[in-house]
Amino acid sequence: MSKGSVSSWNRVDLDAVPSQPWRNGAGQTRELAVWPSAQDWAWRISVAEVSASGPFSHWPGVKRWFAVLGGSGLSLQVGETSHRLDTDSAPLSFDGALPCACELQGGPTQDLNLMLRQGRAEASMLRVKGRHSLQWTKPLTLAVYSAMGAARLELDGELLELPARCLAWRSLDAPAQVHLTAEHALWMEIET
Repeated sequence: MSKGSVSSWNRVDLDAVPSQPWRNGAGQTRELAVWPSAQDWAWRISVAEVSASGPFSHWPGVKRWFAVLGGSGLSLQVGETSHRLDTDSAPLSFDGALPCACELQGGPTQDLNLMLRQGRAEASMLRVKGRHSLQWTKPLTLAVYSAMGAARLELDGELLELPARCLAWRSLDAPAQVHLTAEHALWMEIET
């Protein structure tokens, strides 16, 4: 894979991915990316449709990142702590082994999930509305989901235009500088 090459981005349009039931059968999700394989993943990115209040699937051994993409938001009860989340909230990270349930705040929501097998991957997630830049020196996987409007990624002079409801991700093995301009996007840095 050549550094900075637009063709080395993996792209997935949400609307091209069929939905499947949650692990507990209480909702629907669309799996956008898994690495290294669907059977034995270290990390997984999906978009869930939450149409009713209720429990989330139990994921022992998994760290979860969660961000509301659309809808009126929800209250998420994780263990003993309650979090009110909407499309302006910072993404929430929590232990998938904890009991987790949501209470919708005015209708269905659409939510982005990044799941990481503990001991195999670490990550951070940031909501971007406007511009974000980063320069790094260690290998990692960069993923960006454009929630609303187009997003523009520039990596060492190469440009990638990303339409709404689309995920782009790629591994970066060498030092790089990236700039993101987006109306509303989620930025994820994943280390394996």
